[in-house]
Amino acid sequence: MCQSEARRGPELRAAKWLHFPQLALRRRLGQLSCMSKPALKLRSWPLTVLYYLLPLGALRPLSRVGWRPVSRVALYKSVPTRLLSRAWGRLNQVELPHWLRRPVYSLYIWTFGVNMKEAAVEDLHHYRNLSEFFRRKLKPQARPVCGLHSVISPSDGKILNFGQVKNCEVEQVKGVTYSLESFLGPRTPSEDLPFPPATPHSSFRSQLVTREGNELYHCVIYLAPGDYHCFHSPTDWTVSHRRHFPGSLMSVNPGMARWIKELFCHNERVVLTGDWKHGFFSLTAVGATNVGSIRIYFDRDLHTNSPRYSKGSYNDFSFVTHANKEGIPMRKGEHLGEFNLGSTIVLIFEAPKDFNFRLQAGQKIRFGEALGSL
Repeated sequence: MCQSEARRGPELRAAKWLHFPQLALRRRLGQLSCMSKPALKLRSWPLTVLYYLLPLGALRPLSRVGWRPVSRVALYKSVPTRLLSRAWGRLNQVELPHWLRRPVYSLYIWTFGVNMKEAAVEDLHHYRNLSEFFRRKLKPQARPVCGLHSVISPSDGKILNFGQVKNCEVEQVKGVTYSLESFLGPRTPSEDLPFPPATPHSSFRSQLVTREGNELYHCVIYLAPGDYHCFHSPTDWTVSHRRHFPGSLMSVNPGMARWIKELFCHNERVVLTGDWKHGFFSLTAVGATNVGSIRIYFDRDLHTNSPRYSKGSYNDFSFVTHANKEGIPMRKGEHLGEFNLGSTIVLIFEAPKDFNFRLQAGQKIRFGEALGSL
């Protein structure tokens, strides 16, 4: 062997050593490409997690052999949030020892800025488990209901967006929209639903506006973990129908709402529809991570966050019966339902063109305060 070949020996061996992982990766990726989509998703998920967790460039050699990570949104959607939420719900029901209640609840109060002076029962030892603490009631005078304005805030929270609904698209946050029809669900020809007759070429938005000269409005309120978790009737209206959409339970905080388009259409939600003095009115309670439990006080048949469901399915229930042809009458400020932890309320309603919101995007609001009026 000549001297030049002898000198090149270590280099050749090093080149083969560096080249071997790429060959192995190509073979592995070739095997992955032959797998079914569920199996491929399962196998590539851990590698994608490492890709986003490790320092930049640590897994760069993978890109040279044709591998591409799953997007962050797809990765987040693959997290079993419904399973985690059910586990969290069971944990919430575990009764805490008397000596442990004060330190646990005090930590939560400090973390999320809870004002316990407003609670009907301020003694932390009174709440046997986390679920009771999350659903604590307020003192009657803590949330006076505004009587001067036609629509009030149904809950404590933060205003994410509000305004007129245009082009059948609704903004969940500024610049990020979702489909009105996907959110409320398609029209059903049932006579019980509070929708006017459809014309052949009418838009979904125009089908909801029942009176000439009216416009369709919306308001999105985000409930943070530290907020009061019950929600109330925002006006005097009659609830005639409930539509329950089983779905994902992704976080609905404002950052996530900016990140995932049509987030509210993916998540589990309960849509209550009916009418008020100006026409169509709806209130939708949107579930979120650890908030699989949505409770409507007058609806005992509603069961949310079930272990199994069909994607894109929904369940309809009418409150209009032969015995009750009107539905469920609700007075402004009356208790309507509750969440566990935090979530989102979406109001969609029709009103005359001179209806004005008295809000600013991003402002904090409390139950009973004015949303808008004529």
